[in-house]
Amino acid sequence: MAPAASMPATPTAVYVAAVPLRAPKGPGQLLMSAGYSLGLWDLQHFMVLLRPDPARAQALVFDFQPRDPEDVGAALAVLSRSVVRRRTLRRIPDRRCWFVGHCRVVDAVGAADRFSERWPTGLVVGEHDCRDYTNGNPSVIAIAELR
Repeated sequence: MAPAASMPATPTAVYVAAVPLRAPKGPGQLLMSAGYSLGLWDLQHFMVLLRPDPARAQALVFDFQPRDPEDVGAALAVLSRSVVRRRTLRRIPDRRCWFVGHCRVVDAVGAADRFSERWPTGLVVGEHDCRDYTNGNPSVIAIAELR
């Protein structure tokens, strides 16, 4: 067991969320919507959510996606330039969001930031995408190592 000095006072809660992929407005959006409604496909975008303060519903989201997720070219391309985004949500989503555990790393947000800075930005669908980013995020790994 780690010394008490290295343990955070309140461990950061870690979640993994999935949202349907978005399409650009117009025919593409209609096609995607019809595909989801008919159950033809269920394409997901995965991201890591960190909730450092249990007293607040607010969470930080870390995800890896194309620079413009609604761009038709990015949607059709297997390879594209991407970016890791960090933003704030007012609350943890109720649907398609799973509690992974508590990260015992002292600075889980800092660890996720450092990981994001080093993450290569060349998106390769199925090889180097949002699923790989989510699985490689140190906040998620730190939990897996504790189990």
